[in-house]
Amino acid sequence: MSKILWSPTPEQIREARLTHFADYVHEHFDAPATTDYSTLHRWSLADRGAFWSAVWSFTDVIGTQSDTAYVPGPHMTEAIWFPGSSLNFAENLLRPDEAAEAVAILAANESGTQRTITRGELLRQSTAFAEFLRSQGVGPGDRVAAVLPNVPEAVIAMLGTAALGAVWSSCSPDFGDAAIVDRFAQIAPTVLVICEEAIYAGKRIPVRERIETVLPQIPGVKVVVVVGAPQGELPGVETIAFEDAILAPAEAFHFERFSFAQPLFIVFSSGTTGKPKCIVHGAGGTLLQHLKEHQLHSDIRPGDRLFFHTTTGWMMWNWLVSALASRATILLYDGSPLHPQLDQLFDLAARTKVTHFGSSARYYAHLEKSGVRPREQHDLSAVRMILSTGSPLLPDGFDYIYRDVKADIGLASISGGTEIISCFALGCPTRPVVRGELQVKGLGMDVHVFDSNGQTVVGEPGELVCTSPFPSMPICFWNDPGKAKYLAAYFAVYDNVWRHGDWATETSSSGLVIEGRSDTTLNPGGVRIGTAELYSQVEAFEEVAEAIAAPLRRDGDERIVLFVRMRSGKVFSQDLVDAIKLRLRTKCSPRHVPAIIAEVPDFPRTVSGKTSEVAVRDAINGRLSNNIAALANPESLAFFQKWQANIG
Repeated sequence: MSKILWSPTPEQIREARLTHFADYVHEHFDAPATTDYSTLHRWSLADRGAFWSAVWSFTDVIGTQSDTAYVPGPHMTEAIWFPGSSLNFAENLLRPDEAAEAVAILAANESGTQRTITRGELLRQSTAFAEFLRSQGVGPGDRVAAVLPNVPEAVIAMLGTAALGAVWSSCSPDFGDAAIVDRFAQIAPTVLVICEEAIYAGKRIPVRERIETVLPQIPGVKVVVVVGAPQGELPGVETIAFEDAILAPAEAFHFERFSFAQPLFIVFSSGTTGKPKCIVHGAGGTLLQHLKEHQLHSDIRPGDRLFFHTTTGWMMWNWLVSALASRATILLYDGSPLHPQLDQLFDLAARTKVTHFGSSARYYAHLEKSGVRPREQHDLSAVRMILSTGSPLLPDGFDYIYRDVKADIGLASISGGTEIISCFALGCPTRPVVRGELQVKGLGMDVHVFDSNGQTVVGEPGELVCTSPFPSMPICFWNDPGKAKYLAAYFAVYDNVWRHGDWATETSSSGLVIEGRSDTTLNPGGVRIGTAELYSQVEAFEEVAEAIAAPLRRDGDERIVLFVRMRSGKVFSQDLVDAIKLRLRTKCSPRHVPAIIAEVPDFPRTVSGKTSEVAVRDAINGRLSNNIAALANPESLAFFQKWQANIG
């Protein structure tokens, strides 16, 4: 039976931005009068043009809105959104007419240094950087790329880029040489923004040396802008200090407005199954989706403070920064979330009065295993919502947050991805939180779970799909004639239906449980099993730090192999193996019991920090990952390759 962990009070429901929106669309857009989310969600799909027009006006988008919001096409990828409308993404985040003294950015790092940037300062510096880019010949459609940590300079450079209608793309400093080249060589940026070095977990990460190595392999770069005092000129390009690039006064900066589909961001697939795909997202779709998700689903209001632990190489950075458009303050953190102390982020949240706190499911699991109880050490009275993503938040993770972090908050486990730069399922401030479930499908998102026959099912696992267009679909892949790669990535399985690659279950309460990636779904004896349900049981063992389950395919069948990484000081033993098998048999089913359980020193991880189930699966089945360069620690594959050779 579903267990409700939290319910909003009547007052919280009345005050929620979502409730105000429901009243607004009833009054102005002929939507049904309702406080029921499911009814509002059905209307958002039945009249999607009116719904997205309402999002535009309710969230106060700066721009010129045409009478038409949505023109369907013969294929999902051919739908047209807001033809004839115009806006500037940066103008909507900077909001030049807002109070200049309001705080836009709070920035901190693991050494304890903190910076504050007001909206007036952010406007001046971002438009000055735009003028600098213009002086370098950058214009609409040109690319500006960055290798930067999560610091204010990254936000300033992105906003300056977007102000000109140019396209922004970024990697974090921990990306390796090949990973940077594989991404940026495809998009040929005119300007590259870097830092001299970064610090992570107290260790220096040299960036400049890496850039010197990769620059000859990235076509198009004319200028490199360096955050921090440049240590001399880089070979073959003009080298400029970031401080010098934002000196030019730009009081009279004019925000040119572009079409709704103006390219804004290029983000990249993880690249574990080939060279990273360059996914192009448009300004209008990104802005509207983020405004909807921030204000309606996350209940972000003017003056709120949003924190999400992310790097510039993950789309959650783009999502975090967009909260400026909702007049919120964003909190940037540069460094390890666990250094110099495990509760570093909650200490920061308490000091800065964060209202919305977000991190990965793995982070919360690590804190729980380490016995960290933030509610006992920190004043989290300002926090109204906690967010989690990156991987499924397991039921025990829900318990941990309500028991050891804060009881009187909304908890939003959210799921979407780089491909849509937003969410398919996420939080709802007017509905209860059910243990282990993502609360709702996003407004305007026609999400279903399909069985093997392509039919919608409830209460049983299947493929997560979206059957209607939405504004934040990629406008294209870079250098993809005829959209061949785009169509192959999401539309190859079902005709004109977006297949996202998640294995999920829709619950009777219209929530969702993400079971794992469908391309790593286990299939022993023909019974499909999502990996998340194994992990929820295995990682409950105090000795286990994390686990990966992968299929070992032999003679037309497959066996489940479970690899576990032990916590420091804990010993892998036959007793643990027996206990894991017993728990899986009794808590799940005999089908869930692995044929083999083995200890592993570490797992392969993508440059964004996620463990790569696909790389493990390929290695134990004698296949080499197509793009080892996409892994932050490719040396970890040696264990699995040796294991595979020994198992025969």
